[in-house]
Amino acid sequence: MAKLSIRDLNLKGKRVFIRVDYNVPIKNGVISDDTRIRGTLPTVLYALEQGALPILASHLGRPKGTRNMDYTLAPVAARLKELLGREVVFASDCIGADATKAIEQARATGGVVLLENLRFYPQEEKNDAAFSKQLAELADEYVDDAFGAAHRAHASVEGMTHNFANPAAGLLMEQELKYLGHALEAPERPFVAILGGAKVSDKLEVIENMLGKVDRLIIGGAMAYTFLKSRGLPIGKSLVEDDKLDTARKITADAAAKGVELALPVDHLVTDKIAPDASTEVLSVEDPAIGDRLGVDIGPKTIDKYEAMLSDAKTVVWNGPMGIFEIPIFATGTNALAKAVASVSGTTIVGGGDSISALKKSGMSDRITHISTGGGASLEFLGGQTLPGVAALKDK
Repeated sequence: MAKLSIRDLNLKGKRVFIRVDYNVPIKNGVISDDTRIRGTLPTVLYALEQGALPILASHLGRPKGTRNMDYTLAPVAARLKELLGREVVFASDCIGADATKAIEQARATGGVVLLENLRFYPQEEKNDAAFSKQLAELADEYVDDAFGAAHRAHASVEGMTHNFANPAAGLLMEQELKYLGHALEAPERPFVAILGGAKVSDKLEVIENMLGKVDRLIIGGAMAYTFLKSRGLPIGKSLVEDDKLDTARKITADAAAKGVELALPVDHLVTDKIAPDASTEVLSVEDPAIGDRLGVDIGPKTIDKYEAMLSDAKTVVWNGPMGIFEIPIFATGTNALAKAVASVSGTTIVGGGDSISALKKSGMSDRITHISTGGGASLEFLGGQTLPGVAALKDK
């Protein structure tokens, strides 16, 4: 796990290429959540303090390898300038003369460069060697601070590292590897994983990998209905993956064999429509009165049960909400879990966009040890997969 860090590099007078993840929500040029930009500030500021010229590069959205200005990083450059309080030179391209010119301009002003969207070139996602080399020619050192893109073998993430002697991790990447790695390698116990969200299939590898590591596994969200149906319980019109019923039974058997407490909802909030004005009822998960309604949140007895399972936890990993939390009347379970996780006295790690949104809505963000910036990346990492962007960095 120990990768070379930006702290191990001699940056004085160097141009340092920093791969960041500025894939932020932008509507009409306005950024609605700048968490990912703020997350990279320690790395950028460290590079500046060491006398380096930071050249920042990111993707934004899916422009499909074309120069689509709906996906320009220009609004990010403006926000970054506000946050850093210093000049940010925005390059209208990520390679070639425009990029070089921006770097020279920043060198003269002691500023920072932000390159235009890497995915304006199809070669980025194809991990093209020639494109990787063009990017690498802009800098003397390479630092990856984009954990959110570490599961992609793209040119700026994996390809260009081959052009540098010491590709290193940024401070944000270092944090991610430290906390997620520690949870998998040497967790304090009891170790509890909470997995929610819509589909078992999305979390299958994580569940299988975590079964060998956790003491308790809490299941919520729509994915719980695949488990409940696999046990012959009535689920009405709740979301279910019928092709994963055998998988759910196998996971249940594996958990029992490994002595892992696998917890499923005992009651749930059901409704006939997904709307803010819907009528709801709390039922036992065994109650056939669900009829043709669907489950949208965990119920009060389940909340009590899950809170009790978290009360003495020393390590918690949470990914995925307990229900359709975007609608306030269906958010009770997710909010209660957020509070319960925030009250844990040990290490708490929350990953995945929905869990982070739910956490922010509950006002509990500042009480979590580590909020992972990588949705898919943290899932693959917790699933025991090797991330190309991490593997490409030099070991200490």
